[in-house]
Amino acid sequence: MARSTSRRRLLVALTTCALGASLLSGSSAWASNEVLAPGTEIYTNPQSSTKEAALALRGQAKQDALLLSKMPSATWFTDGTPAEVEKEVRTLVKRTGDKVPVLAAYNIPFRDCALYSAGGALGVEEYKAWIDGFAAGIGDRKAVVILEPDGLGVIPWYTTLEGQLEQCQPPEVDPATTGRDAAAERLEMLNYAVDRLAQQPNAVVYLDGTNPAWLAVGEIADRLVKAGVERADGFFLNASNYLLTENNVSYGTWISQCIAYGTQVVPGDFLNCGNQHWNGGPANDWDGQALAHHGVWSPTATDPALNTAGIESRFDAILGDVQPSTHFVIDTSRNGQGPWAPPTDVYPDAETWCNPPNRGLGLRPTTDTGNELVDAFLWIKIPGESDGECFRGLGGPQDPERGMLNPAAGQWFTEQARELIELAEPALDRPRQGPKY
Repeated sequence: MARSTSRRRLLVALTTCALGASLLSGSSAWASNEVLAPGTEIYTNPQSSTKEAALALRGQAKQDALLLSKMPSATWFTDGTPAEVEKEVRTLVKRTGDKVPVLAAYNIPFRDCALYSAGGALGVEEYKAWIDGFAAGIGDRKAVVILEPDGLGVIPWYTTLEGQLEQCQPPEVDPATTGRDAAAERLEMLNYAVDRLAQQPNAVVYLDGTNPAWLAVGEIADRLVKAGVERADGFFLNASNYLLTENNVSYGTWISQCIAYGTQVVPGDFLNCGNQHWNGGPANDWDGQALAHHGVWSPTATDPALNTAGIESRFDAILGDVQPSTHFVIDTSRNGQGPWAPPTDVYPDAETWCNPPNRGLGLRPTTDTGNELVDAFLWIKIPGESDGECFRGLGGPQDPERGMLNPAAGQWFTEQARELIELAEPALDRPRQGPKY
């Protein structure tokens, strides 16, 4: 259930975008690294899981899977021994030529807190050995590594900056009975992975930055710093989720600003960062509310629930001359129609992230983003693969919104694939490049 440093960075000014327009003074963006420089082509794996799914399908379903197999989605590595993952990664990167593959490493212990995408290595040392194999497989080839979707959004036995113990509390690593610090182990493993992958000269790595409907800006900024983002190439947003690209750009920019503030201005003071859960600030006389997700955020929005002027003025006030420099990438695989608005008062937990109906493909993968903090728009989630069974809090076995049993997480979902293609925005017959941000 994936929800939802740089070695060479440039200092940039705050940027916010509206659909179809870029507020950058120049027409081109600068990546934080040479691997994702503007104009770089993302690799399409001809032996992808999408192509495999097509072999077992017929008619329209087969055509849909074949069409999606021609799109450059990430290749996920989720299990295996160190030797096996090394071989699998090496086999892939050897055939990419001048194009850059996107590799999702998804094998951390207590992955997804044992929910829809449960699994992962069995312990710290096993995970480190697996990462060693993963990194060795890359060798000196170019690769983008999406390091552990959900890895920072769902941490076992983790206490937030505000002192709240989060809900992921697997009994196998209950600190009261085992004496283990599962949260510290998670951060240890991610730091190890960042440093190990950094040894590969042409690999770039991005850590989990969750999404705008999840952790507050200061909370995820703190976790990213603890996980080693200052030694990575940045963070990724919206993995496997449906939130609008424009709002992800704003959220990512604020995270980058908060990292700058909490590491350079007042070290550790991440709670003072403005965030999407309350948009008050000097620009609106501190009259704030939570930002809504079913509309485009901007500092000029007339709807107070979409207006970001207060948040941006807070960062202007606390940052002074300090500029954000932590880059990020955004998963645009399924956000062409934005997030689903479930019916009110129907489901105990609508699980809006889980196979929502009537969504569409989003912007095609590209490194030409028009924003100096955004290195790429990528398809991290493989469109057409299920998020899980999605019971909406009603216990199942069917998804009550769809009136059917959804495929298990990662399995091919014929009906959803058809929706994504039909409702793609931009449509598949339009130019591959979307608007710049």
